[in-house]
Amino acid sequence: MSQRSAFHSDHAPKAIGPYSQAVRIGQGPVFLSGQIPLDPATQTLVEGDITAQTERVMKNLEAVLKAAGCGFGNVVRCGIFLVDLNDFAKVNEVYARYFSENPPARSTVQVSALPKGARVEIDAIAVL
Repeated sequence: MSQRSAFHSDHAPKAIGPYSQAVRIGQGPVFLSGQIPLDPATQTLVEGDITAQTERVMKNLEAVLKAAGCGFGNVVRCGIFLVDLNDFAKVNEVYARYFSENPPARSTVQVSALPKGARVEIDAIAVL
């Protein structure tokens, strides 16, 4: 097996379990763990509606992507997890600002709950 590299950013929340913020095997894709709207300074859920939560999630993803040597332009797939699919349009508004051209493939699913009471979680795969 090729060398496995883990990536960490202090500008994103610390892992709340036994996982890395992102992992890459050799020169392969970068797999980003799901980000929830935790403030990296306090490790607490951000205040506000789904728009504020999604904005924080995207900033957290951006920090991890940067730590791995890439950016949103390198993302080829995302998974979005929502507690309420009625939030879909508002999440899309924020998400679209980060992927204005050639957005990645993605799935969006409703889930019964997310860690720490978050309403949105997004994971990603990026290719350098």
